[in-house]
Amino acid sequence: QVQLAESGGGSVQAGGSLRLSCAASGYTYNCMGWFRQAAGKEREGVAGIYIGGHMTYYADSVKGRFTISQDNAKRMVYLQMNSLKPEDTAMYYCAAKRAYCGSFEGFNYWGQGTQVTVSS
Repeated sequence: QVQLAESGGGSVQAGGSLRLSCAASGYTYNCMGWFRQAAGKEREGVAGIYIGGHMTYYADSVKGRFTISQDNAKRMVYLQMNSLKPEDTAMYYCAAKRAYCGSFEGFNYWGQGTQVTVSS
């Protein structure tokens, strides 16, 4: 099992920034990602990162504004979110998998989520 715990959510005005953190423990994995789910909408992938490597990928809606990064020594993954928009408002989840890293499919370990609210 992999245990994931998110932190760093909060409320911010449009144009502001937040950094989400995800602490991982337990079983090993090779890929981690951030997902979000807004009220009344389906969950969507936001960003992913290959653990121990340099490959990252993003949803088109956040490219150029969000950056995913890792600290392997601490088993932490981060999501730096800049130029936030009201449409970024959602519950954000950290996820992990031991599978091909490059898509938002196949993630099978999930955290509890952290709320991000962006006001206009």
